[in-house]
Amino acid sequence: MNDRLNTEERRELPDSLYGLPERREYPMPDAAHVRAAEAYFRYCPDDLKPRLARAIVRFAKQYGVDVESSTVLAYVDR
Repeated sequence: MNDRLNTEERRELPDSLYGLPERREYPMPDAAHVRAAEAYFRYCPDDLKPRLARAIVRFAKQYGVDVESSTVLAYVDR
């Protein structure tokens, strides 16, 4: 899978591969998308940031990605 998903590819992803599954936002089917979610974290609504941060860390572990953003890591324990 490349780093860009087209509409059909996004539609086919199960909810479980999204950082915010109820909104179907921040898809993370691979390591490249985990890095993208980390990069776009600042655009997430403040009330959803703790949940997205935990999802990023969970998917990062699954794909062997090091989370480098101190901002994301700061939200994990909130």
